Amino acid sequence: MNADWFASPLYADEPEARQARLLETLCEQMGQGAQVCEPFRRFLEGRQWLPLSEVRALEDLPFLPVSVFKRPEPLSFLDNGQVYRILNSSATTGQQPSRIAIDRHTAKLMTRGVTAILADFIGSYRRPYLVIDCAPDSGGAASARGAAVQGLMAFATEVCYALRPAQNREREKSGPDDLVLDIEQIRKFLQKYRDTDVVVYGFTYMLYLHLGGGLPSSAQALRNLSDEYGLPLLPKAHILHSGGWKRLQQLAIGKSMFGSRVAASLGTKAHAVLDYYGMVEQLGVVYPDCSQGNKHAPRFAEVIVRDPLTWAPCGAGQTGIIQVLSALSPSFPGQSLLTEDMALVVHEDGCACGRRGIAFRFAGRVPKAEVRGCSDVHQRRRT
Repeated sequence: MNADWFASPLYADEPEARQARLLETLCEQMGQGAQVCEPFRRFLEGRQWLPLSEVRALEDLPFLPVSVFKRPEPLSFLDNGQVYRILNSSATTGQQPSRIAIDRHTAKLMTRGVTAILADFIGSYRRPYLVIDCAPDSGGAASARGAAVQGLMAFATEVCYALRPAQNREREKSGPDDLVLDIEQIRKFLQKYRDTDVVVYGFTYMLYLHLGGGLPSSAQALRNLSDEYGLPLLPKAHILHSGGWKRLQQLAIGKSMFGSRVAASLGTKAHAVLDYYGMVEQLGVVYPDCSQGNKHAPRFAEVIVRDPLTWAPCGAGQTGIIQVLSALSPSFPGQSLLTEDMALVVHEDGCACGRRGIAFRFAGRVPKAEVRGCSDVHQRRRT
């Protein structure tokens, strides 16, 4: 992929031209993958799909269910000697996590993708990062969370991990993850950067658990690190978070409550809280909220929202299952994936924020899908 895939402005391309370029790249990657991955070749040759040579639109590409990655042996286009890293998604007890094999080239593409996307939303200059998780080598960070943090390192001048594993005497006060705030590390970071433009990052559930007041929080007072621990606050902070809404939605904790509580704990405003949608199966592509509260696909990716009964693409005002497409997955079959998530199509083009193409909003999990598990997938047949 050429550097212009990541050039700014990332969301200004005319949709039809962008989709045509993306389709060519995805067909090339999928065709090459079929030559080296027998299971993927058999999938593409299934009678429900058009041959890649006959595909003329992104909506006609075959799509794999994300559940195919929930297997001990990663589904990959790589020889064993080419594997640089295997990424595992988080999974609840007893569930099989997704396993994604990447090479160094794919790892670089993914880092460039996240860097380009976040630069469009919060600027390209590097900042200090306060990560609401434990350091990767401390034994408490799930691999999907660790991989997401690694993807943000290009933005950081310094990284402080705000959590640490709980000691025996602290376990009663720790969360279900057995992690607690590392107050001394946080104190050093806040004292150094209290008047600086910094980024606070964490998975949604982790941020709320440790900064929002704990769970359940609806009956608790707002947590404030200054009042509770005598710590300086971060009025200039940008707060980035992703994933983990399922558990909060079960407790009737929505975006507004989340944003106000987490922002208050750090002494900043709720509008500084930026939610983005992403997954380990498409690491490198994230979908932050724009100023209108919508999400958009960058130049090197696309989102199609499909009607769960007809599998036709949804139009504005309709809700369906999210299909994600990405050119940043040459080492595994992540080019076209059917997720277990739902979205509302707000606009097919013309969002007031100025970003072109589909504007959508996350609308929860597919009914009966596991928290991080799989749902039934109905494949579309050729007509």
